[in-house]
Amino acid sequence: MTADDWPDVALIYEEGIETGNATFETRVPGWEEWDAGHLSACRLVLEEEGVILGWAALSAVSRRPVYRGVAEHSIYVAGIARGRGVGAGLLGSLVACSEQEGFWTLQTAIFPENETSISLHAKFGFRVVGVRERLGFHHDRWRDVVLMERRSALAGPAEG
Repeated sequence: MTADDWPDVALIYEEGIETGNATFETRVPGWEEWDAGHLSACRLVLEEEGVILGWAALSAVSRRPVYRGVAEHSIYVAGIARGRGVGAGLLGSLVACSEQEGFWTLQTAIFPENETSISLHAKFGFRVVGVRERLGFHHDRWRDVVLMERRSALAGPAEG
């Protein structure tokens, strides 16, 4: 993903926001704000015949050095592309890219109503860590999120 992709990426992001089940966000930020909040590694778009159908990106969970290999991720699929394997293609590529970049844990928070996303993540080795109840007030109601993580083989036994 590059700044040139942002107009299409932002439209897909906006579609996700409008579903009410993709994010706590209520507006799409500008490129500069979005860029500052995401890692430069593993920014992906899935494109078909010049049309961006989905995107994925990583965010740091902490600036502390001990968490350098842990990232939260986002995946969004355009409405016209849902059910076509775009999410699976993006998540598979994101897992591979993150491991190449040295990340040992990917985590995500998904609304329980987004069963498709929970199922997709489970297929790629993500496990449910827990449910964070009433985490945020969104669309006039309290919302829970399912916290999922995937541990890489890079997270082997501790040395020493």
